[in-house]
Amino acid sequence: MAKFVPVEPFDIVIFGGTGDLSRRKLLPALYHRWLDGQIPPTSKIIGTARSEMATEAYRKVAREACEAASGISWDAAEWAKFEKLIHYVMIDATRPDADWPSLKALLTLDAKRPRVFYLATSPHLYVDICRSIGLAGLAGEPARVVLEKPIGTDLESARAINDGVGEVFSERQVFRIDHYLGKETVQNLMVLRFANMLFEPLWSYNYIDHVQITVAENLGLEGRADYYDRSGALRDMVQNHLLQLLCLTAMEPPNDLGDDAIRTEKIKVLNALGPIAADQVKKQTVRGQYTSGLQDGKPAKGYLEELSSATGSTTETFVAVKSEVKNWRWAGVPFYLRTGKRMSARHSDIVIQFKPAPHNIFGQGVETVNRLVIRLQPDEAVRLFVQIKEPGPGGLRVKSLPLNLSYAESFMLRYPDAYERLLMDIVRGNLSLFMRRDEVEAAWRWVDGLIESWEASRYLPEPYPAGTDGPLSAAMMMDRDGRDWWKEA
Repeated sequence: MAKFVPVEPFDIVIFGGTGDLSRRKLLPALYHRWLDGQIPPTSKIIGTARSEMATEAYRKVAREACEAASGISWDAAEWAKFEKLIHYVMIDATRPDADWPSLKALLTLDAKRPRVFYLATSPHLYVDICRSIGLAGLAGEPARVVLEKPIGTDLESARAINDGVGEVFSERQVFRIDHYLGKETVQNLMVLRFANMLFEPLWSYNYIDHVQITVAENLGLEGRADYYDRSGALRDMVQNHLLQLLCLTAMEPPNDLGDDAIRTEKIKVLNALGPIAADQVKKQTVRGQYTSGLQDGKPAKGYLEELSSATGSTTETFVAVKSEVKNWRWAGVPFYLRTGKRMSARHSDIVIQFKPAPHNIFGQGVETVNRLVIRLQPDEAVRLFVQIKEPGPGGLRVKSLPLNLSYAESFMLRYPDAYERLLMDIVRGNLSLFMRRDEVEAAWRWVDGLIESWEASRYLPEPYPAGTDGPLSAAMMMDRDGRDWWKEA
């Protein structure tokens, strides 16, 4: 049974409190934590936006959002208690002359009480909002500010945001959130490695053949057309989610679980990530853009059809990259990263493929390869594939089967989703699962280099039908290395 340790009373101010992120993720996450007894009744949840709205109306918005969220068994009595925590203030947070006194009147201005400012807004507003918070006299300890990705669109813009936020908040007050780092199986990766002697001695080029990290989506643009066409799969997914998963997979053991111990090891991985030159970009990367096809047996539009603009676009909706971490532990081990929209199924996996047995005594065609598959979504699980003998007479038949740790089956209680866990870590002031400034900038430095190589080689996206696993070139990239993308039977 999972245990939930209550946090101290806190205030959280959600800028963009009526927006999509607040309604889909933040408000349901806070309500889940209330139901599990983690949030004290003296805490405050304050939504802010530029639209005029009474607190009662905002509580109705929050109720509708929580009722629509999955995993909640509705309890009217519990909601009646929870909604008393919810308040609303109309404020244009980018303006220092806005109605900050109304917000200050709601806050519990205690020197020890955590005060969280969650910027669920467009990133181009981050600096203005932080400056307004500072001018209102609310940025001192124990205030914390939460920045959602993407932080910038390249290294230069990321530095500008970091510089502007850093003028108001110290680095220890800034929580740059990537919800993938809050997933149970992502955190379990560190436990698997560093708490089990079974794995850590094998975790290097001596025993690992290659690593695959896949984040596949079966959805298209889903209302994000304008944003997505300005960013593409590389900026939207690889720069943050996939590189963070790579860091946790490849990093050295930290000295402890302290905030900076973990983040210092991650930055070492990013700094060791080999650049991809323009003359190698078509061998080591694949760009794709989905066309019309069949998604789950139903017709699906192509990317260009989903755009609001009738003009063409060269934005990629699929990226595959063969990368290498150039250090002693990983020398020569390829890391294959892959992400895309309108793929055959929604799943996120980290696959550690070990080298085959040095001598196969079971005959040709018998696989002697072990794989550790860490499934992040949709069903969080850890599976170690080992070879066993099939039962029955008629000869020795070898089959690969998983030793399976399924979270749904192994833990009796519902466990928190990523946003729930990360919100509680913010209240506690635990920075270990949040990105440091130099991490963000190192990731952008590598991504900017890859974009420059694409532009120098004039590498345009290749088409792939919706409902498939990306362009044929992605499979060919693996085939040239004598490998295949992992697909569970």
